[in-house]
Amino acid sequence: MSSTRRHIMLAATAVTGAMVLSACGGGTGAGQAAGGSGDGEKATSITLMAAEYSKDNTKAFWDAFAKEYKSKYGYTLNVNVVSWDNIDQQSSTMIQNNQPPDILNLNAYASYAKDGLLYDADAVLPSEVKSDILPTFVQYGTYDGKFYGFPDLSSARALFYNKTLFDKAGISAPPTTWAELEADAKKVKDATGDAGYAMPLGPEEAQGEFSMWLFNNGGDWKSDGSWSINSDKNVETLTFLKKLADEKLTQSNPARTNRADAFDLFKSGKAGMVVGFSPLAAALDADKTVDYGVAPFPSNDGSESKTFGVTDYLMAFKKSGNQDAVKAFYELYYDKDQINTFIEKEGFLPVTTSGLEYFQKDDALKVYLDTLPNARLTPTDDPTWDKVKLAVQQNLGAAMTEDPKSVLDKLQQSAEAES
Repeated sequence: MSSTRRHIMLAATAVTGAMVLSACGGGTGAGQAAGGSGDGEKATSITLMAAEYSKDNTKAFWDAFAKEYKSKYGYTLNVNVVSWDNIDQQSSTMIQNNQPPDILNLNAYASYAKDGLLYDADAVLPSEVKSDILPTFVQYGTYDGKFYGFPDLSSARALFYNKTLFDKAGISAPPTTWAELEADAKKVKDATGDAGYAMPLGPEEAQGEFSMWLFNNGGDWKSDGSWSINSDKNVETLTFLKKLADEKLTQSNPARTNRADAFDLFKSGKAGMVVGFSPLAAALDADKTVDYGVAPFPSNDGSESKTFGVTDYLMAFKKSGNQDAVKAFYELYYDKDQINTFIEKEGFLPVTTSGLEYFQKDDALKVYLDTLPNARLTPTDDPTWDKVKLAVQQNLGAAMTEDPKSVLDKLQQSAEAES
């Protein structure tokens, strides 16, 4: 899931370098986007701008996909794979120049839907595909009552814990409440000198870390359609995180620690717990240096755990004559053999009901798959979320040295000003 995603997501994997971006378009599918439609001369080719999740798999998958797409439907798919470091800027420039790709793989869609640039599901998504997509992703992919944000893959978070450090600290099971997490973090710190909990509130993905905590305290970013960043529940949550830092149960300077740094700390065996996802598990399995376990993230009161989910989108831009070719793209991508192959190779989680069934074969994914259908996401259906998210990333960590309520009050004011 940026990914996120960054990633997801997912993002989730460190990506470096960008493919040289070729000119957008090709064939008759490269018409103007603003006010575009499926009418006019039919496109014989369309362009995909795809985010690079991994150097080993992403381009190889899309190149093979393009061949199958051509063979099955007769259309040409021009594939541009771009680093997560550059895709925001490159896609924004192309859209501003009124030359977007036909299909864009990105972690935000709502601002483009608001501007009327995208096809909705009724126009390009086969009905059997929409019915297979998990309802939580339909919900967060819907803007103003219409489904625009079609998910490509997902990730969900869980609590990773170091079994070796837990054994040294005399801890027999992962925590199920925040009080237990705090106590376990203190035991690890006292017994080993290592960080009890690795807390990344730096600018890379502070909103992701905070989401996991606030969802498990009954909080949210928005409530009843309005921003609720400074709600009592969220203030309570951020105050608890500050308490962990003040008690020195985390690594030093959480406000400047990015997710990748927290992962590195855990992978080096120097942290008792961290919020992670399946790509972290894959890296730990490859390294074989940390004996770890994965458990649902604890809630404040011990109630059922809620997971923070992330997805990226394959959105379709309206361009003269491209509707049929775009619909064929989605018909093929959401074919079980295509989408599940892509997700499996990239190390992420499914976005469809049939995908949940397919991935049940992997016992290591059970903790994620069990919670994925009810995953909570950040408000990607709000066109202003990208700007709010940036403010959160840049300022949330200040609560480690300032008053948490004041920090959230300022973020609330910023969000309301964007709306």
